[in-house]
Amino acid sequence: MKVDDIFSKSLEICLRILGIWPDSSYVLLRRLFWIIALLIEQYFHYQYIIIHFHSTEFFEVMNLLGETLSYSIFLIKLILLWYKQRTFDRILTMMAIDWEKCYSAKFSMFAMTCNAKLSRRFTNMTVVLYSMAVIFHSSNIVMKHTNDDEASNTSTRPLLTDMDLPFNYNRAYVYELIIIIQFLHVWLSSCAIGLLNALLINLSESFTIKKIIKKHQQIITFSEYIEDLYSNIAMVLFVSDTFIICCLGFVMVASVGTPDAAKIIMRTLLFYFVMNMEAFVFCFAGEYLSTKSDSIGDAAYNSFWYESNSKDSRIILFVIMKSQRQLTITIGKTMNLSLQQFSSIVKASASYISVLLAMN
Repeated sequence: MKVDDIFSKSLEICLRILGIWPDSSYVLLRRLFWIIALLIEQYFHYQYIIIHFHSTEFFEVMNLLGETLSYSIFLIKLILLWYKQRTFDRILTMMAIDWEKCYSAKFSMFAMTCNAKLSRRFTNMTVVLYSMAVIFHSSNIVMKHTNDDEASNTSTRPLLTDMDLPFNYNRAYVYELIIIIQFLHVWLSSCAIGLLNALLINLSESFTIKKIIKKHQQIITFSEYIEDLYSNIAMVLFVSDTFIICCLGFVMVASVGTPDAAKIIMRTLLFYFVMNMEAFVFCFAGEYLSTKSDSIGDAAYNSFWYESNSKDSRIILFVIMKSQRQLTITIGKTMNLSLQQFSSIVKASASYISVLLAMN
């Protein structure tokens, strides 16, 4: 069984483009491309925010910060995944071996196929949702700026992503080229962000196909690899998503009562939903892993271990003892990812929104 057969094609293509997939060609060039592209985008975007900080409404500044930070976090995620490339390769190898071993077992193969189909559907849904968010967000920005230009008769042409470019982009063909480059950059980056979140779900789903006793140590090892791969990413995401959700929530609340309230809310709402979904996916994966870890100990305890021979009883008791150590994904080795942490992100964002409204 090949590693390529485990994930959906869209996820595999995304990981190849990002230079994460094992044995991809021109890995260094792919990684260098993303570093240069994201750094250039970040430089011009942050420069725009700094220059127009005092001349732009506060809620618009928060909106720009939310958008820009999402790409900053994307770059940090990529660097961490590249740094943990060997750990990711080990995870894929373990998954491929499990597929190979369970290929002859009809029930195990049936469970694996069901989980694989579910993961592929989630991956495809992620691509569609993030693509819709980009298209909807971009079209609303163009319509807003077009209406403003017609009302003010200015010659400034709208950009999909506000940047302070060092040249005149209003000339023919130059403007169209900038728009195409910006759209492709935003769309590819957004889909990559969503698919990296879907990758965590794909990895978490593999836990349900392992046998409870014989594979318990492999489950622990597999969990440690995922923890090593995603712990620092989860820490960065926990802080950044709280701030981004706060910024987007503040934009929607502060826009109420303004003439363009409907347009601003419609432009921001899907982006707000996507950022909440990103935080939820990580917290759900941590909760899912913890629940499956507890179910192993419960299944071993509820078995008729006391009626088995002494050798089998000792093995089952050893499994029960080891299952007391809960498997989970931590936020920088400090706290566990869980649905409770997702609720704390939402609560913290709401608290910060109230503070920003009081300051505005």
